[in-house]
Amino acid sequence: MKNKEYYEKMLMKLVDPLKDHYSPGGAELKLGAFAAGYGNRTAHMEGFSRVLWGMASYWAGGGTDHSLLSVYQKGLANGTDPDAEEYWGDLHDKDQRMVEMAAISYGLLMIPDLLWEPLDETSKENLANWLYQINEYSQAENNWQFFKVIANLALKSLGKRWNQKQVQSAMDKYESFYIGNGWYSDGKRPQKDYYTSFGIHFYCLLYAKFMEKEDPYHASLFKDRAAEFARTFLYWFDDEGKALPFGRSLTYRFAEAAFFSACALAGVECGSWGIMKGIIKRHLEYWMRQPIFDNGGVLTVGYTYPNLLMSEAYNAPGSPYWALKTFVFLALKEDHPFWSAREEPFPRLKPTLAVKECDMLICHREHEVVALTAGQYPTLEHPFAAEKYAKFAYSSQFGFCVSRSFHTIEQSGTDSMLAFYVHGMHYVRRACEEYRITEQEVYSRWSPVEGIMVETWLTPEGNGHRRKHVITSSLPEHTPCIAYDCGFSYPYCMEETKKAAEGTNALVSDENGYSRVAATAGEATVIAALPNMNLIFPNVLIPAVRFPVAPGETRIETLVETEFTKKTVVIGGGNCYAVQD
Repeated sequence: MKNKEYYEKMLMKLVDPLKDHYSPGGAELKLGAFAAGYGNRTAHMEGFSRVLWGMASYWAGGGTDHSLLSVYQKGLANGTDPDAEEYWGDLHDKDQRMVEMAAISYGLLMIPDLLWEPLDETSKENLANWLYQINEYSQAENNWQFFKVIANLALKSLGKRWNQKQVQSAMDKYESFYIGNGWYSDGKRPQKDYYTSFGIHFYCLLYAKFMEKEDPYHASLFKDRAAEFARTFLYWFDDEGKALPFGRSLTYRFAEAAFFSACALAGVECGSWGIMKGIIKRHLEYWMRQPIFDNGGVLTVGYTYPNLLMSEAYNAPGSPYWALKTFVFLALKEDHPFWSAREEPFPRLKPTLAVKECDMLICHREHEVVALTAGQYPTLEHPFAAEKYAKFAYSSQFGFCVSRSFHTIEQSGTDSMLAFYVHGMHYVRRACEEYRITEQEVYSRWSPVEGIMVETWLTPEGNGHRRKHVITSSLPEHTPCIAYDCGFSYPYCMEETKKAAEGTNALVSDENGYSRVAATAGEATVIAALPNMNLIFPNVLIPAVRFPVAPGETRIETLVETEFTKKTVVIGGGNCYAVQD
């Protein structure tokens, strides 16, 4: 059983390498040279703010290492002083600094004695005025709305000017995002990804904690919805602690489990304290084994290894520290039952579960969760949206590839996709024209490119799933088209990895397992993806079957199977990965 000190040490190991990177005035944390779309000044402020998710929780829970406390007191004063060199600047509509106000507001709510009271009166007034700006500009119509709520709650708690009308407006918008069964969409959009957990429920649970006495109705509502959401969100995790790589913002890594930490903080018991503690423990330990840090111990952008290729336009060097939201459970006092609970094994789940709210048929087996999907596609085109939302299947074990270009199959990131090579480009499923999710199958009707319509059925079967495609082409006779039905990526460890393509069967394997496709037609092939396309493994091979698509109707069925060692994978061990008992 791990005690509180174990997690406090884990947090400080994450934070200690940052101490030499704060600016002289304390208001900036400078961690790298690459850029996000909002520029360096905001990026440096973002790094400063996001560390507070962990440190404010640590200090609130009685953490005794105060080596950064003076930095944050000084930084809050300088960052909000219009006359200071490190002033964070005035806001504008849809400003990234609104996102970062949330961690600062959380800190002020949790530990005003440490972050507010030591400031002089001028600094207090500057900080309050700077936070109030969030009421004067528009926010994105998605998870951003609650940043305004928590900022105003902080101002209210400090006896400063706040805006009740703006709070009510934001909460009304959040309510309009609710789709049932505990699920929210990320705004009135088809996206249901980790923002439902770490961008919506997370803040609702903070509201429940801070407003339980003043607003018992919403506090109870948000807690009940979180408990209901947990029953199906649990399916996004496997028994080793890995979570489903799906959607955008995956560089936030162990923020995938922040929902369970927020539940603990708000007093929502998901199954039992032991189950929650076990999920958090396995998840954090899985991530701490991966090479997610640079040589100085700073978190990198990437997933299991540094990888700018998969990043978003809003990922700056300090962005990954949103992951510290998972440490809010450190604010729990020593006598909380969470700490005395013994970590319980992952609960036994149904082998398959249709979760229509997130458009997934989720398949659970030992050491892996696979989601068969259809229907999700963002209305705002994030980088690699098709790869992050529209593949047929996503696996906690094998991850997925993003693309480096669409001109060659090796560069096109087509694992778990049906790709069409026509007009010199590869085209895949993006938005679906029609789809449905049942307990037995996932159906979608989609068009990758003008002149081709596809109907796809995905059915769980054995160690994988079966795909049935009906392809209708109205392309001209003289327009050649080749399709590739691709299986899961498999780690490529050079001479240690075997590959075979015979007839309509393609196989990639090593001593620990395999990825295989077997089709009713076509020619088997193994695609050597370019390095660093897969989020989990830096080098992968993709088994596939290719076949011509002539005008008229083409039918094909493909069995996609995988197996892997019943051990935890550590990226970078041995030739390309290692396994641990």
